[in-house]
Amino acid sequence: MAVADGRAGSSDGKLWGLCRLPFWQAGSSGVGGGGGTSSTNSSSSLTLHQHHLGSGQVGGALGSRAQQSSGGNSVSSVARSILPTRRRLRLDPPNKLYFPYEPGKQVRSAIRIKNTSKSYVAFKFQTTAPKSCFMRPPGAVLSPGESIIATVFKFVEHPENNEKPLLDQKNKVKFKIMSLKVIGPMEYVPELFDEHKDQISIEQILKVVFLDSERPSTQLEKLKRQLAEAEAALEARKKPAEDSGPRIVGEGLVIDEWKERRERYLARQQVEGAVDSV
Repeated sequence: MAVADGRAGSSDGKLWGLCRLPFWQAGSSGVGGGGGTSSTNSSSSLTLHQHHLGSGQVGGALGSRAQQSSGGNSVSSVARSILPTRRRLRLDPPNKLYFPYEPGKQVRSAIRIKNTSKSYVAFKFQTTAPKSCFMRPPGAVLSPGESIIATVFKFVEHPENNEKPLLDQKNKVKFKIMSLKVIGPMEYVPELFDEHKDQISIEQILKVVFLDSERPSTQLEKLKRQLAEAEAALEARKKPAEDSGPRIVGEGLVIDEWKERRERYLARQQVEGAVDSV
């Protein structure tokens, strides 16, 4: 019977060993030291697994957000590069600068620049030939709806080998007009465009076209009118502003009266001297 009981106990132990589960081992931690160590190791490994899983989920979420934000930035930058830039200025002529062809002389062109936006806009000229070309003014700040006629100066070189150039063909020299939105009225300084390079818009690339100064054309007549208007505006800006305040006339009246009295006194002295001499 004892043997039978031992066999039964051993078989029962094997069955219990097969059916033993990890959470049962955790429940028997108080029975012996070995069981406590195994339960501690299993719980710590479970905690580490959960920690790594949580950190992985957080890292994945942050990575997905970063990818979304970077993807959004890249999409917006691509859209800005593809979509046409909204113009702040209206140019007349829109894409060309007409110059009278006079070799060996400095000739002029003109272009009207108008601010068509609802905010203050600064504009700036650039050219591929700064040694032979300059602009007046090189830049300015325009209020909403304000317009200005800019004058462009260029030195025309003599053709090589005395060849007559084709006047209607476009010249290699180009001009670029850039714009920048500014807050309120301010004085124009070139440093504005250096400090806000990411907000600059290229309005237009202007190409140079020469006109025959001896042959009448609509472009030449329009150029002459714009140049005359630009000169008149320049002369108006040179004139000092008239003082609209009250004029002090008392001092002038006193001085004028003193001069009249002195002139009468001198005339009377001359008459008396003439009578005495007679």
